[in-house]
Amino acid sequence: MAADPTEAAIAELAAWQRPLRAQFPIIQAQPDLVYLDSAATSQKPQAVLDAVHTYLTTSNANAGRGSYPWANTTTAMVEEARDRIRRFLGDPEPERSSVHFTSGATEGLRTVARDWLPALLADGDEIVVPFADHEANLSPWLEARELLARQGVRITVRELPYQASSGDYDPAALAALTGPRTRFVAATHVHHVHGVDMNVHRIREVVGPEVPICLDAAQSIGHLPLSTAELDVDFVVFSGHKTLALPGTGAVWARERRGPAFRPGGWDGTPNTAGIASLTAALDWLDAAGTDRIERWTTALTARLTDGLSRLPAYDVIGCRASLAADSQVQRRCSLVTFRHREIPPHELGFILFSHGFMVRSDGHCQAGAGVKDASVRVSLHVYNTPEEVEGLLTALANLQ
Repeated sequence: MAADPTEAAIAELAAWQRPLRAQFPIIQAQPDLVYLDSAATSQKPQAVLDAVHTYLTTSNANAGRGSYPWANTTTAMVEEARDRIRRFLGDPEPERSSVHFTSGATEGLRTVARDWLPALLADGDEIVVPFADHEANLSPWLEARELLARQGVRITVRELPYQASSGDYDPAALAALTGPRTRFVAATHVHHVHGVDMNVHRIREVVGPEVPICLDAAQSIGHLPLSTAELDVDFVVFSGHKTLALPGTGAVWARERRGPAFRPGGWDGTPNTAGIASLTAALDWLDAAGTDRIERWTTALTARLTDGLSRLPAYDVIGCRASLAADSQVQRRCSLVTFRHREIPPHELGFILFSHGFMVRSDGHCQAGAGVKDASVRVSLHVYNTPEEVEGLLTALANLQ
């Protein structure tokens, strides 16, 4: 009988994971609590906290505003952070791309929609965007349509189609609705509710080499490798706080190959320098840990969770049912699982689980217009979580049947 790949991955990586978990002070300080909400925000390793402390106590100044040493050091730190992001994303042409800092993925997507997209479009053009992903990857594109309409430019916003069986994007249906007036596509890398890699490379295969694609990578950066050399998208947008860095920072990477140059409008103002310092440190930490191993670890833990849930008839897992069995031939979920109890309301279930020490999210998860907005419980994992925590959660859930 073949070895279970889930258990094999856990056994292989356990010695690698234990010292990494020990680097998260908040996890070590509260061993009776289990944090299972990393899709909302990640915890921070000591190296990130140290980097922020060092910056704030040795060279804190405004960037690009002075000529004294602290200001020069801060300015150089911000520019180096841009290069660090390019390297982390495997940028194949760093001399052509640009990196712009934002307060997070929401602002980043809105900046692309407000400051770049209108110049690309003419009357009668069409864009394709997700209507059942995170609200942050729908509202900005609808706002851009309204902005253009006020300028007398009418565009059509089409819904990026999904496969009913899996929740993944549907390339065949996409091919049927795109044409010569399709000028732009927005997509998500990992779905924030279904937890699946949305296979964005298939979108490029359908729309061809000239249509720009903007990728919401909020749930993938730091969880799995993302190479812009391999994934032919034009924008990668992500949040720092979901990437082991501090809240209030994020980035837009722009390829600068299709469409107009990406230049955010308005005055830049003061950047979140402490947040940028934390982001550089977080990317260093993730590279040292290895995002490929982080992906294997969290996917294995997620598989153990879904395997356990599939044996508990009181629970319905949201998304592709075919991915639940241990011998599933379809892709497993990437670090998060969302489910409902058939009798206990999700918010009540969240309170019950916290009484047992498990911190989960229980709400509508910021689903966009066509997504299922009924509340559910979401468990999201990162490198600091353990098989024992997953088993403890399954035991608590089994006792509620």
